[in-house]
Amino acid sequence: WHQWSAHPQGQAVNAEPLVLREQHAPGRTPAWAGSPARPLAGVKVLDLTRILAGPTASRLLAGFGAEVLRLDPPGWEEPAVVAEVTLGKRCARLDLRAAPDRAVFEGLLAQADILLHGYRADALAQLGYGPQQRRDLNPGLIDVSLNAYGWSGPWQHRRGFDSLVQMSCGIAREGMRWQQGERPVPLPVQALDHATGYLMAAAAIMALDTRLRSGCGGSARLSLARTARLLVDQGTLVEDLPLAAETEADRAEPLEQTPWGPAQRLKAPLRVDGAPLVWTRGACELGSAKPQW
Repeated sequence: WHQWSAHPQGQAVNAEPLVLREQHAPGRTPAWAGSPARPLAGVKVLDLTRILAGPTASRLLAGFGAEVLRLDPPGWEEPAVVAEVTLGKRCARLDLRAAPDRAVFEGLLAQADILLHGYRADALAQLGYGPQQRRDLNPGLIDVSLNAYGWSGPWQHRRGFDSLVQMSCGIAREGMRWQQGERPVPLPVQALDHATGYLMAAAAIMALDTRLRSGCGGSARLSLARTARLLVDQGTLVEDLPLAAETEADRAEPLEQTPWGPAQRLKAPLRVDGAPLVWTRGACELGSAKPQW
């Protein structure tokens, strides 16, 4: 970690706030259509994210009642995780390089309340959908994005994913210690992905609350590398503690019907009094829905 902290990119991202927030000019502000039990009912979330941070965020928003439409390009598949990351969502496909699909996308974006995306910092701009273009299409939009290495510094446009960021910043050294190995090993769960995903969802909800109060849309930018600093700042346990064994009490009811057969999920990772996480849609295959609200 100390080597990463001395690296130009480490210095840049560690100096960034955990969530880079910006408030925009007033725009379209629909009235709150939710309820205390389903606070995000009526909220439209356009999800352009992939494994795993962004889908974690949109899954949580769906659990509180949001309507989530995930868009993938033709041919994109995530066979190992689709059943996990599509819970509560509808999934469609669009080719943003094709004029007809661009028109559909712009219509969807104009009606969305929240946009989640996880491309490189300049990727949407290269398609003609930079920050200003997105605000022009939807002035009240809540725009939440993440990237791998942060929004400043020499690596800000570099592609990356959880395990690679763990290797870059030195967290994988802790995995090596845990496994008593001889080489750096990423931690056994995608800790940066999941943590960043929940932070994205929280940032979206906070921005939605601000819009309801002020009429102003806004943006929030996060990165896996900045979340890594948050994780490191918590320190490590003095000793490794064994995980408790899974029991029936950890499992959710009832069984979920999926395209791959019945499934039983673990209970949701958090609980909000009076607003339980409930997913009214089961997991689905990518591209199984039409690109419409």
